[in-house]
Amino acid sequence: MNPADLRTLPLFASLTDDELARVSRWADDVDVPAGRHLVEEGSWPWEFFVILEGEAEVLREGEHLADLGPGDFFGEMGVREHQQRSATVVAKTAVRIGVMLERDFHEMEEEMPAVASMITTEIEQRRTR
Repeated sequence: MNPADLRTLPLFASLTDDELARVSRWADDVDVPAGRHLVEEGSWPWEFFVILEGEAEVLREGEHLADLGPGDFFGEMGVREHQQRSATVVAKTAVRIGVMLERDFHEMEEEMPAVASMITTEIEQRRTR
């Protein structure tokens, strides 16, 4: 993934160029067509996602919960706590997403604990919103 793409995302905006370069090696940039299910409610998590371009919809038991757009992320709670997915996320438009596998997230935690702590803080703040 291009570190410049990460720089545009609030989750990573405060990182240094060196930190962005290191984080980008753990993430892949993926194009997904409209209508594709990105995660399924009840499935086990193996990755978390950041939307770079496009829009996605969050559903629980078929009911609309939220719309997501550039800068929004999802799947991180399942990866951090290894719990089943609590919702389905579907691409409303074609989307470009950054994807980090669970094992890479944990490697980042080991190699860059300050960055992992910052992401964890953002995750915790998100839970209280």
